[in-house]
Amino acid sequence: MKVYCDIASYDLKNVPELAKRAEELGFDGISFGELAHDSFLLSTLALEHTKRLKVATGIAIAFARSPMVCAYMAWDLQRMSDGRFELGLGSQVKGHNERRFSVNWSAPAPRLKEYVESIKAIWDCWQNGTHLDYRGEHYGFTLMTPEFDPGPLECAPPPVYIAAVGPGMTRVAAASSDGVLLHTFNNKRYVDEIILPQVSQGANRSGIKSEEVFVSGGGMIAVGASEEEVQSAREVYRKRISFYGSTRSYKTVMDMYEWGDTCLRLHEMSKEGKWDEMPNLIDDTMLDTFCVSGTYKNIGPSLKARYGDYASRISIKLPSDEKAYSDVGDLINYLHE
Repeated sequence: MKVYCDIASYDLKNVPELAKRAEELGFDGISFGELAHDSFLLSTLALEHTKRLKVATGIAIAFARSPMVCAYMAWDLQRMSDGRFELGLGSQVKGHNERRFSVNWSAPAPRLKEYVESIKAIWDCWQNGTHLDYRGEHYGFTLMTPEFDPGPLECAPPPVYIAAVGPGMTRVAAASSDGVLLHTFNNKRYVDEIILPQVSQGANRSGIKSEEVFVSGGGMIAVGASEEEVQSAREVYRKRISFYGSTRSYKTVMDMYEWGDTCLRLHEMSKEGKWDEMPNLIDDTMLDTFCVSGTYKNIGPSLKARYGDYASRISIKLPSDEKAYSDVGDLINYLHE
């Protein structure tokens, strides 16, 4: 199991130092989400200031960008880093596409399938000189003149991973991309009963074994150098669960434990602007269902129990306290075993 890290600050001024620290501590990679900051900019800085670390968008919002634009950015980052970039893509939900990005909405799974197929067709053109002729329902790319062709890489093109919550997107991710990025908003029962069977179906469609599919563990991991830090992280995730749980598209995840009514109540509270009150609906039973908790020193067995059967990689928080550095190194080595 590879161990990636999450960093505490997405301020562009802080990213170089934090990325170097992650590399020095022995993390395998670093993954940048895309909430209030551009994940490609963050990735560029991290790649520029490291030598070994894998750097991933986890995720970049797909439909707000043309596949051609995304293909160019990923290609340049892969060339710059000599093969250390990983492209993680996600659809985002309808409301954000339409109202935050002003992007027309359509069924996300088939559209993201075409998105990945078109990027790979573009890359095949650049890498191998193949004539560009991708024609789909949502995307079409048929023009690539020499002036706009960046030319081949000396390394392989980046892997492309798709973020998935529901069964349809999971099948598409397993069948059409290089792997599945599970959402932080999931739980073990949902993964075992819903996600992994769909990974198997997607793998069968692409003619590979399910255990060959790259799966990023997702979920929430509240970790820290002390019990106080762990408790603080748990409260952050309590708030995060209430945020994600307010999205009706994610109700199926809550339904696994008959918490669908909580999802609907959270949705109504979000419309009323009661964001600060919403975490009160997330009791400790819910929190522990979605979140693995512990110090760097003792969380290892819990992480293996939660992710060991299927996850190719997981992500944990980069420590801010130097006193925890040796414990983090021991944890990474333990999870590598």
